[in-house]
This record gives sequence, structure tokens and C-alpha cells, in this order.
Amino acid sequence: MSILNPYLNFVDNAREAIEFYHAVFGGDLAVSTFADFGAPVEPAEAHLVMHAQLDTPAGYTIMASDTPSHIAMPEGAKAFSVSLSGENSEKAELSGYFEKLAEGGTVDQPLGSSPWGATFGMLTDRFGVSWLVNIAGPQA
Repeated sequence: MSILNPYLNFVDNAREAIEFYHAVFGGDLAVSTFADFGAPVEPAEAHLVMHAQLDTPAGYTIMASDTPSHIAMPEGAKAFSVSLSGENSEKAELSGYFEKLAEGGTVDQPLGSSPWGATFGMLTDRFGVSWLVNIAGPQA
């Protein structure tokens, strides 16, 4: 079975971001620095995150890393959104994620009724990551 997971790139604050997502979603977090792997980076960057992985109880996996100065930030690094979708029975959980992700960020569209019958909202978290939350409408 193939798996698709978001892998978020940051400059100098991947640890802060992944710890924030850990506080939002819970789960198991593993963080490794460039120093942990003996990777060739500037000495001042050895503490930066080479790879972080958050496995959440809901089954989401979010990965992240810092981009050291000798590597260009990937093209399109900000040209994406992370989408959280679920059933109406998960409305409290998904609404809670939305509220927590919005702390210190910007709500671009508050959670509310959408033309397609779902509850939908958009935000940009305090790390500049765009999130979409879509909660399916009640079953007819």
C-alpha cells in the first residue's frame, strides 16, 4: 500500500512547528537533527531538524525538516495547502484542530457552511502553512 504524507520545509523553525503540530494533533513525535546524522552542515546549523515525523492517533503522519543554508528552499515550498477532511461524526475533533491551528495564525475563512453542504474553513498557521478543513454535512 502506498502512503502520501505532507513533508513540510522550514527555515530554522521546524522543531517549533512540529512541536506545535504535536500539541494540536497528539501522537508520537520523533525528531533528528543534522548533528544526530553527522550530516555536513555549518556548525551553527547542526542543531537544526534534518527529519521529524509525527504519527497521530487519527492516522495522520506529518513530516518536517529545516532547510540548511547550503540548500535552496524548494521551489513551490509555499505553493500548497494541507487538507484535513472527515465525516460529520468527526466535527468536534476537526473543529478543535482548526481552532488550535489558528492560534497565532490567520483565519482566512472561518469554519462555516459551504455551497457543497459541508462545514469548511481555511487558515494560515503561525508558521505560514495553509490548512483547509472540510467536514462533510450530516447524512440525509
